[in-house]
Amino acid sequence: RVLNVNVGVLGHIDSGKTALARALSTTGSTAAFDRAPQSRARGITLDLGFSCLRTALPPQLGPGPGELQFTLVDCPGHASLIRTIIGGAQIIDLMMLVIDVTKGMQTQSAECLVIGQIACQKMVVVLNKIDLLPEGKRQSAIEKMTKKMQKTLENTKFCGCPIVAVAAKPGGPEAPESENPLGVSELIEVLKSQVYLPSRDPSGHFLMAVDHCFSIKGQGTVMTGTILSGSVSLGDNVEIPALKVTKKVKSMQMFHTPVTYAMQGDRVGICVTQFDPKLLERGLICTPESLHTIHAAIISLKKIQYFRGALQTKAKFHITVGHETVMGRVMFFSPAPADFNEDIKENAFDFDKDYLYQEEYLSKDSNSSEENKENDQAEVQIPRQQWALLEFEKPVTCPKLCLVIGSKLDTDIHANTCRLAFHGVLLQGMEDKNYMETFLPKLKVYKLKHKEGQVERVMDDYSVIGRSLFKKETNIQIFVGLKVKLSTGEDGIIDGGFGQSGKFKIRIPDGLKPDTKMLLTVASKKKSKAGKGDTTKEDESSKNDSAQPVTISLLFKRYVFDTQKKMIQS
Repeated sequence: RVLNVNVGVLGHIDSGKTALARALSTTGSTAAFDRAPQSRARGITLDLGFSCLRTALPPQLGPGPGELQFTLVDCPGHASLIRTIIGGAQIIDLMMLVIDVTKGMQTQSAECLVIGQIACQKMVVVLNKIDLLPEGKRQSAIEKMTKKMQKTLENTKFCGCPIVAVAAKPGGPEAPESENPLGVSELIEVLKSQVYLPSRDPSGHFLMAVDHCFSIKGQGTVMTGTILSGSVSLGDNVEIPALKVTKKVKSMQMFHTPVTYAMQGDRVGICVTQFDPKLLERGLICTPESLHTIHAAIISLKKIQYFRGALQTKAKFHITVGHETVMGRVMFFSPAPADFNEDIKENAFDFDKDYLYQEEYLSKDSNSSEENKENDQAEVQIPRQQWALLEFEKPVTCPKLCLVIGSKLDTDIHANTCRLAFHGVLLQGMEDKNYMETFLPKLKVYKLKHKEGQVERVMDDYSVIGRSLFKKETNIQIFVGLKVKLSTGEDGIIDGGFGQSGKFKIRIPDGLKPDTKMLLTVASKKKSKAGKGDTTKEDESSKNDSAQPVTISLLFKRYVFDTQKKMIQS
């Protein structure tokens, strides 16, 4: 039996990832080692390269003979290729973070670490290029960098992971092939010690991430990739959803060996006939009808702690879903404040609940909490779970529950900041192009509205006239019947407009308190006196007029996607 484990080789550009993959591997696959002409010309990896390394099965994986196959996924390190890395990280069981020992952590090594934390369970750090350190100081330099890396990893889930020093290609790319790599056999032993039985599940829909497509004369078109879920057998029908085409599997190979069956986690080449390889360079193939193409989605999400800056509603991000990256606009929302601490079912979204609209993702460093610090208010409550509505600029095809990453890829490449902003799980996709009308009204996200006005004067014991709550042109009719509260404590109900200037009448069912009445009568008398009398009196009255005006507050909630814009009070 052969157990396949996918090992991602990630790191900053020029840290020597491809050289390391070459030093490790014994069987190169078709995509491996910068085969692409434009990649060779530029001397950098442009695409996910795959190669493999076979070794005896280590004892922790059970008794009996068998082989362990490491499929090495060489991810490009160039910043603009982060989309490709995100596509690669979703199929990785174990990650090797390659660090240039002379440079330490760099911008993209940090981003790779973030992607690893989201998409991967285990990591090995490889300090490469130790041949560049002078021999006398080599050991101490390696120890120093090892300590530094341990410190960096302290607050991540990879705390305490193995750190191995190697020179994948001593002397650099120009050195003769006879130069033996240093430390690579030790690295293979460390990789074997870190291997675990990845949870593989052949049931469920077949879904494969295709990263290369080419034709073989007399055979047909071969699509190579890694199976993300389910399994596939000879003769199965598979769909290429982006093209809405279904094809029959004619033959299959795993690393140059014909097979009749492959399952989740396997790296496989699938041959079909009468299909032009130019139509699909990379993308997804699947069980027919199992993927959906969506225009918008609801996701649950977490902010990435290294992202500087707030995540604002209405902002645009690059959204990576599966192997596609598109621009999308976000709207954040949280549970209603009463449910902030409730446990929420994972991977499900409840349309029966009410949700509170947020101007931005709530986190300890978000703007709203900054303002509160200035106003000396209590700590901002952070809900256990937050969601976002994503609206894509163009439709994306993806599985029903999948990883979503939001980034700001237009940030300057050389700025030393993390461009990954949030990650989450797609809970509900909207397939209808007219989702604004057909789907969103079901989403009960509300905004709390708060308006304030003042009492102008008393009419009688049970009613007052108010002003400044509405603009002159507001149709007061739609507010009739809503409850208001006076700053003196009485509850009132808006009864209708009064005159033409936006004033209105409030009915006080329980009557005005005597104190309130006095306050209001005194205030209105002063006004009328000041109007008639001479200027000295006016000055006096304005001195005494420090009596606080009685304010009226109106609170209601309005659902963001309610077409009738109804105002609701609890």
